[in-house]
Amino acid sequence: MSDQDAAIAIIGAGSWGTALSIAFGSAGRSVRLWARRRELAAAMAADRRNPQYLSSFEMPSAVAPMGDLAEAVVGAALIVLAVPSQGIRPVCERLAPLLRADQGVISAAKGLEPHTGRRLSEVIAECLGTDRAGGIAVLSGPNLAPEVAAGAATVTVVASASRDLALRAQSALSTPRFRVYTNPDVLGVELGGVLKNIIAIGAGVSDGLGFGENTKAALLTRGLTEITRLGVALGARAETFRGLSGMGDLVATCAGRTSRNHHIGYELARGRRLADIVAEIAPQIAEGIETTRAALGLAASAGVEMPIAAAVHQVLFAGMSPMEAVRSLMTRAWRDELDS
Repeated sequence: MSDQDAAIAIIGAGSWGTALSIAFGSAGRSVRLWARRRELAAAMAADRRNPQYLSSFEMPSAVAPMGDLAEAVVGAALIVLAVPSQGIRPVCERLAPLLRADQGVISAAKGLEPHTGRRLSEVIAECLGTDRAGGIAVLSGPNLAPEVAAGAATVTVVASASRDLALRAQSALSTPRFRVYTNPDVLGVELGGVLKNIIAIGAGVSDGLGFGENTKAALLTRGLTEITRLGVALGARAETFRGLSGMGDLVATCAGRTSRNHHIGYELARGRRLADIVAEIAPQIAEGIETTRAALGLAASAGVEMPIAAAVHQVLFAGMSPMEAVRSLMTRAWRDELDS
């Protein structure tokens, strides 16, 4: 059986997992979509819609919602993890005894593990074993869930130290509307998808304050500089951040009003409390909030300066007003663009 005919198990029935299942199912792939709550899986199976996430989109007949994790993964060619960052470890601990060593595992979440700051691919490897024959990969790119579910032309990247897994994933996941590139730089692809969420909160603040395109362009450009600086210091390739998982994802998330991280910044700039905004979007999660804490910890350990991320942190957690944060960035010491 070819990879294009074999089942894809998507673990997590939130917005992203649901969107991926619709995209792959619409192209005729056999998809198993696992939901943590059995009642949600039953509702999706009965109504062919996810009542909680992307409810306006119908699920193709090729998508089989499931509430049993073992049933979802048995014999699947690829396991795609689309659960929030805080759920990766407990889900992987449940998966460990269920998977064969030759099953490829792909992380499709964009966050860092809370409290440890570890990349999710590291957490997965720790739980499932670093010597997995099937390998571990990361999927990331400018991929807003509602647009993917709607069938908009979308391009993404799969990165893995295993060339075989990267090529298998490219073949299995590519559709006429979802084009997959490969990249060997796992660290860079993963960090690009993670760190852009911080800049997206800043972009939301900029829009909420009523600033224009000059401000947004400067924010994205300097934000990409920060992301690249940290990534390279940690061992990633600079050119990766100029690609789909870096600049591409940054543009999509900072410009898209469907971005939860952008929404957080926008509402903060309008004077609302963070706790109220988070409660409003629940059960969905804006990964950029906790990522901001973790990223600054990584930056400190690497001796890297991230002024935009630091300003976002001050607004999120230290009571600084959005306008004061802008002022702090605009009045920093003068320096050369290429040296800072």
